[in-house]
Amino acid sequence: MTQVMETHRKEALMSRTHDTLTNRLQQRLQKIKEDGREEDWLRQLVEWLVQELLETEFSEFLGADPYERTEDRQGYRNGYRERELVTRVGRLALRVPRDREGRFSTELFERYQRSEKALVLALQESYLQGVSTRKVKRITEKLCGVEFSKDQVSRAAQALDEELGTWRARPLEKAYPYLIADARYEYVREDGQVESEGVLTIKGVDQHGYREILSVTVAPVEEEITWNEAFADLLARGLDASSVICITSDGHRGLRAAMRRYLPKSTWQRCQTHYQRNAAGKVPRKARQEVHAGLRDVFNAPNGDLARQRAEHLMGAWRIRFPDLMTWMEETIDQPLTVFSLPEEHRRRLRTTNGLERYHQEARRRSRVVRIFPNRASCLRLSSAMAMEQSEEWLTGHRYLDMCVLEEDQSERVDLLMAEPVESAL
Repeated sequence: MTQVMETHRKEALMSRTHDTLTNRLQQRLQKIKEDGREEDWLRQLVEWLVQELLETEFSEFLGADPYERTEDRQGYRNGYRERELVTRVGRLALRVPRDREGRFSTELFERYQRSEKALVLALQESYLQGVSTRKVKRITEKLCGVEFSKDQVSRAAQALDEELGTWRARPLEKAYPYLIADARYEYVREDGQVESEGVLTIKGVDQHGYREILSVTVAPVEEEITWNEAFADLLARGLDASSVICITSDGHRGLRAAMRRYLPKSTWQRCQTHYQRNAAGKVPRKARQEVHAGLRDVFNAPNGDLARQRAEHLMGAWRIRFPDLMTWMEETIDQPLTVFSLPEEHRRRLRTTNGLERYHQEARRRSRVVRIFPNRASCLRLSSAMAMEQSEEWLTGHRYLDMCVLEEDQSERVDLLMAEPVESAL
């Protein structure tokens, strides 16, 4: 009964806080509109909003609003401490609430500032090394001011690198039935030359159905040896290879070879989106839309048997018109159809790498500010910070897949195998 009352109290407090914050935000926006001052209005609005979020978090921590009398209060207010938060809209001057016992610690700064710190550090390093463009210099001065030195940048980078290094090396104590692997490319300056280097990323879906980025590495090239290192690191950190049912990726040979070496019992799902692009590259431009539509019809089949029937029909119809495509499809068409061996409820999420590619698009949007990373460590720092924040958001967000259907599917397969008659060895 006590737990029910406590739950109702928290829900009422959150609802009241949400309504109050919404009203205050509307009032603030109206005030900005009436003032008619466009200069720095976004920074002021963000500063006000973050301050309100701090106050809300503190009220929930104490179990009471300011000056509220309640028997459920968990502590008392004890003033504020000043804190600055560097963001892309400028410096925010904030007042962090304190309680008498000193127990309150907000996660807002650390979770928000990791990627911001990494981005600012990349800009600062570029500026200090004299390789930044005028645009980078202008952004750096806007975000950071001009009062920074090599020692300050070095200390900040070291502190952030320790935190991110610990996260990249964290033990993997859960089972991850599904993995999705993909790479994006960033420009990095090495030995005075600008090179395109790969950011290799492996995402997992854990036994409870939540997503998590398991691995981030930056390599000069995307080859078998670099993917070998990425998968070897997963196993060294505790990944149970026998728990991985399926891996989704594009058709990169080095990646496939690394998967066969380190996760040989896992099935491989070739990304259907990549497969369509590869197929379109083997026919004249005017026929690409037809090929795309035909393959999409195959992939949208309700089951594997019908998908293979549709694929056979397509290959028969295209055999004379597109001989190169047909030769290639005969050797590869089973690869993008592996997903039909998985529970139906999971297929849409696992048939492509689109989810990971959307994350990479967001990462590129952030890294575009830097344009050319001053070194590989800087690229790894920003990539790791963004991956860490994305993982935290996924792990505390909605469940990505219902894994109960996977357990039911495996149980049915075991029952079917046990029911099959065993032929005599004699």
